[in-house]
Amino acid sequence: MVSLTDLPSPSTAYAAYASISASFMLLQTTFHQIVPRPVQDFLLSAFFRIFKRTNTSLLNLVIDQFDGMSRNDLFDSFELYMSTKTNPKTHRLKLTKSSKEKHINIKLAQSEKIMDVFQDIEIKWLFICEESDNSARNSSGRPSSKIPDDFGNRPWQFKTKQWFELSFEKVHKDVVINSYIPYVLEESKAIRNAKKVVKLHTLANNAYFAETPAWDSINLEHPSTFEKLAMEPSEKKALRDDLDLFVQRKEYYKSVGRAWKRGYLLYGPPGTGKSSLIAAIANYLKFDIYDLQLMNVKHDSGLRKLLLATANRSILVIEDIDCSVELPDRNAKPVPSDRHPRDVQITLSGLLNFIDGMWSSCGDERIIIFTTNHKDRLDPALLRPGRMDMHIHMSYLTMNGFKTLASPYLEINHQHWRFREIEELLGSVEATPAEVAEELMRTCDADACLRGLVNFLKDKKRKRTIVESGEDASPGAETTDGDDTTPGVELIPKAKKIKTNGLQDVFCHK
Repeated sequence: MVSLTDLPSPSTAYAAYASISASFMLLQTTFHQIVPRPVQDFLLSAFFRIFKRTNTSLLNLVIDQFDGMSRNDLFDSFELYMSTKTNPKTHRLKLTKSSKEKHINIKLAQSEKIMDVFQDIEIKWLFICEESDNSARNSSGRPSSKIPDDFGNRPWQFKTKQWFELSFEKVHKDVVINSYIPYVLEESKAIRNAKKVVKLHTLANNAYFAETPAWDSINLEHPSTFEKLAMEPSEKKALRDDLDLFVQRKEYYKSVGRAWKRGYLLYGPPGTGKSSLIAAIANYLKFDIYDLQLMNVKHDSGLRKLLLATANRSILVIEDIDCSVELPDRNAKPVPSDRHPRDVQITLSGLLNFIDGMWSSCGDERIIIFTTNHKDRLDPALLRPGRMDMHIHMSYLTMNGFKTLASPYLEINHQHWRFREIEELLGSVEATPAEVAEELMRTCDADACLRGLVNFLKDKKRKRTIVESGEDASPGAETTDGDDTTPGVELIPKAKKIKTNGLQDVFCHK
């Protein structure tokens, strides 16, 4: 039996403790100075994995960054969700920001751990990143090029392996998989929508010559909104209600066996704001825009590949569908021709299948928009319900539309004494919102702008009177008053028929 006299004195015990502590601190300092930080992280993560294997009551879920060659959506959603779960106990974070982004991205740093609680269940998150020693070398052992490939990827990027590990008690497996993970996905979706920057996608420069066409993108900075559109309030409300109903009916489309998509046809003279309306829809729904130029697509298979490359919650736009490509008649017999086969690009049947055929179901929550200046030139097969569900006539400027313009352009929110005269002139002439907006930008003086606008409208009225009288005097002349799109176009001399760039036609000047 050990007596008290055999125990070391307190001073001896304290000296031994101090010696051990000093040795440990010296060893720790030497370890941090000699061993590189990546090696430290690797050893620590390996230690944690070995330790966790000994705890048989815990279950680990691994979420890799890639699933084969495709990116794992779960990883992206979890990464976004964890950026909102940082707390004072978090030691290391990674911050990123590109020149085109407006906000800072917060991500977990290597081997960082965060504890989350769901329905009284403690779930520990661990982020792990491992880099291969030969990340900058190819299969032959030589240094690989750091030049991005055709898809913008760098060869060494795929040598870095990243994943999340979720640890929790095994008894909670069903709750975590069936409730917690869907909850995280919904939360990340809401975060993504709040931070989303609308993108404008267009075909890459070499799309025509590439076997697999690809999209390039930039941020859509167009400021157009429904409040700024020079349209009748009733028309704007009807369109906005239709969009709201569309995005809320996922289960309805599924129950009736239809692809979750919606088609809109925008038709009317140039300068009436068709492209500005598209930008307003994109800003309202926060949907990306894919601007498809059919003349840059060689054949139907390329069209299908482009469709598969578009994301969900997006708007596919084909502007000037009547003149962007010459679609051959489906019923016409092939005629021998000296034209090179490459000049014959896509067929009408291929375009129809692209709109509402089997390939149209390869995605959800998509909107297809066609624009045209001449609705009567389109094949009726393009216009039927199910392809173009809603036809929107972008007409000449009305008084309600003019008041919408006068508020931001001239900062006039009240009734001006010239409004009555302008209303009478707008009822007798055909003026586009783009023409009127240009007059309102000539000076900062509101009275001077309105005076110039009145003179502009009077001049249009005088010219129209001259043209109409000339048509009446000539034999066989017919007026086209009341046509959907022709009147405002036919009165303009052919030499002046310049296509208006819709992204600059009405509201981008403000």
